[in-house]
Amino acid sequence: MIDMIEREDAISEEEAAQYDRQIRLWGLDAQKRLRGSRVLLVGMGGLGAEVAKNLILAGVKGLTMLDHEQVTEESGRAQFLIPVTARGTNRAQASLERAQYLNPMVEVKADTERVDTKRDEFFLQFDAVCLTGCSRDLSVRVDQLCSQRNIKVFCGDVFGYHGYMFSNLGREHNYVEEKPKVVKPSEEPRDGPEAKKPKVDPSETTMIKKMSSFCSLKEALEVDWTSEKAQSSLKRTPADYFLLHVLLKFRTDKGRDPYPETFASDSQLLLQIRDDVLEVMGVSSDVLPDDFVSYCFSEMSPVCAVVGGVLGQEVVKALSQRDTPHRNFFFFDGRRGSGVVDYFGPK
Repeated sequence: MIDMIEREDAISEEEAAQYDRQIRLWGLDAQKRLRGSRVLLVGMGGLGAEVAKNLILAGVKGLTMLDHEQVTEESGRAQFLIPVTARGTNRAQASLERAQYLNPMVEVKADTERVDTKRDEFFLQFDAVCLTGCSRDLSVRVDQLCSQRNIKVFCGDVFGYHGYMFSNLGREHNYVEEKPKVVKPSEEPRDGPEAKKPKVDPSETTMIKKMSSFCSLKEALEVDWTSEKAQSSLKRTPADYFLLHVLLKFRTDKGRDPYPETFASDSQLLLQIRDDVLEVMGVSSDVLPDDFVSYCFSEMSPVCAVVGGVLGQEVVKALSQRDTPHRNFFFFDGRRGSGVVDYFGPK
């Protein structure tokens, strides 16, 4: 869908002034692709607010914020788009005014329906779909549906100190990358060993067309860890990958994420789920030590900011077809202040 955007659709003077810095950063063609793109953002918790902010400021054409949940004391603390007086109202609707104020040129909408009641046709009207706070089954369903129509799919969540992002840009995602220009050596005869070596001119750049291939969310989550290839990469796989499996199973079983108010009982359930999930996967429970339960409750605003920044940036890169994307997971551990990217797709 993105490639079909009319490049001759001129940007107005007002838009040029609004997006001047971005046009200088990634170019006019990339900005045109962004301003012709519509994005669906599911889940307006702390992470959703960060992603919404980044996409609106980047200048997408339209952003639909979909969330059926009500504002609670906890979500109000983690979500800066919601006024303090909005407790008990719908999260998407409560976020609308401040979100629109960020950039009046973007069409921002609030949808208060449940995402799991939406028909397939609903998702196909967007260029990218970003899912937060969704169940594993729903995420896999939307990913498979959108992949068939070349719609970019992103998933993300924050659990306490931990956060992750997943992206599926299709089997063939085309983009351009800016590289320093290589200057060919002069054909005039010169003395010395450096005479025939090409030189890099950092003051000049050239655009190089590239292509990346992505696996589906289902493939990324259903790795056969008993295989020899997977076993060899087990030590390089972050514990957060297995933590994600545990937390998604908790969400499926309980219909919610772990609550601080029920820390004791939820912690015991998380430990039991860890043992069950890892046993089925054929992985030792040692990859996820018992203390993980102390760090995965609630959305922490600083972690939302980091993961939301990465997630928003990846959506912008995918829609603008500019710069190398992450493949496929990004995990963040706020205890260490570090992120790691892991690739689970085809080589």
